[in-house]
Amino acid sequence: MDIMTVISMVFAFAALIVAFILEGGVPSALVQPTAAMIVFGGLIGAVGVSFPVATLAKIPKLIGVVFKSRKEDREKIMESFLSMAVIARKEGLLALEKTIASDEYDEFIVSGIQLVIDGTDPESIKHNLETKISNMEERHEKGAAIFEAAGGYAPTMGVVGTVMGLVNVLANLENAGELGAKIATAFIATLYGIGSANIIFLPLANKLKAVNTDEVVTKYMMLDGIMMLQNGSNPAFMKEQLKGYLEHAPKKTE
Repeated sequence: MDIMTVISMVFAFAALIVAFILEGGVPSALVQPTAAMIVFGGLIGAVGVSFPVATLAKIPKLIGVVFKSRKEDREKIMESFLSMAVIARKEGLLALEKTIASDEYDEFIVSGIQLVIDGTDPESIKHNLETKISNMEERHEKGAAIFEAAGGYAPTMGVVGTVMGLVNVLANLENAGELGAKIATAFIATLYGIGSANIIFLPLANKLKAVNTDEVVTKYMMLDGIMMLQNGSNPAFMKEQLKGYLEHAPKKTE
């Protein structure tokens, strides 16, 4: 699990609640079931209309991606390609068939190396792998778009909830002494909308975009390694080429 993501989200909520208490607020005042029903019920409906069921069904998986620690190690990937380059130069490309049979290799690498072994021409291999990367990017963008949309709808639904609350307040002006409390309650909906958008939905969308960027770069690193293997590149040259992908590689976390 990506502990930093969990800690950051918990810290954001805790900071808001503690600040509210320090200002003399009572935590129970922040709990308004009707406001939550309006904001999150309306939000679910709006997002449901915006995306097909097949895309929405991936939400649990997308949340798992956000909170899952990154396991891809570009340095290890580079070492794997260097080892394969040595094998290919000594024993030929066909010798790589046994190497990629191991479960330790990414499916993208396995499919690319298999195309090389099968004698597929370089342009076809590159086109095939680039198409896979493009399709992956498209899937990731659709996932991030769900949370971006939620981040856009949530504040609006918060305002809707507040307006509905104020309508009730204005319709019952007889008890002037209760107006302050009722108005405060009405604004809880806005708090829910803006708070959820900026602490949950938009950060989740940004995290998915960051994960996508990292994975795309890693896949292009693999593509370059595969193409250099096919070209019979010298391991020393291959190392220099692939080292460029390590400069901004994220640290591996457990």
